[in-house]
Amino acid sequence: MTETNASNDLKNLQNLRKSYESAELSESDSLANPQDQFALWLKQAIDGKVPEPNAMTLATVASNLRPSTRVVLIKGCDERGIVWYTNFDSRKGNEIAGNPYAALQFHWVELERVVRIEGIVEKVSDEESDAYYQSRPMDSRIGAWASPQSQVIANRGVLVANAAKYGAQFLPTLLKNGPPRPPNWGGYRLKPDSWQFWQGRPSRLHDRLRYTLDAQGAWIRERLAP
Repeated sequence: MTETNASNDLKNLQNLRKSYESAELSESDSLANPQDQFALWLKQAIDGKVPEPNAMTLATVASNLRPSTRVVLIKGCDERGIVWYTNFDSRKGNEIAGNPYAALQFHWVELERVVRIEGIVEKVSDEESDAYYQSRPMDSRIGAWASPQSQVIANRGVLVANAAKYGAQFLPTLLKNGPPRPPNWGGYRLKPDSWQFWQGRPSRLHDRLRYTLDAQGAWIRERLAP
């Protein structure tokens, strides 16, 4: 595709439309606990073979109030919250350290569904981080040591050289349990205080349910205009 053709295609963005007609979301059919509703939808996304159903967008806010987003993978979900793993020294790690409030979003295009989650973030226990780290493939464990995430590097060769260096450094342990977890790498858990479930519907009259915690810790379910 030439640059001119690409530019012309972008001029037609306003004409891109889709009618959402695959399902509906009613108060009577939704579950009273948002974590249960999320687990149901996530299972349906997995069973439906949606590409990367575990991919979620994480939004954080820096000290200068500028937001940033990135895609991470959910690695755990229970009544305590939603877990992912990363480098604590990354941009998101630094922003969470300065402002622990964050938001997550899942978009399952094939199911015409979106889930939005907001809450406060905390680190998971060292035991949880160690257990997950040891479950990763060996090259991913080495990669956690090799990548100074979010830092400027000269070229890809830096990563390759770092991986070789740490692979050699931990060679004696590779034949046993593998390298230890880097001290600046581990898990975060977002503890939700707000959930939104969006189901696409015809004529842009989408279904949108919000769950929020009241003062007694009970979930209040409300319908929002789309």
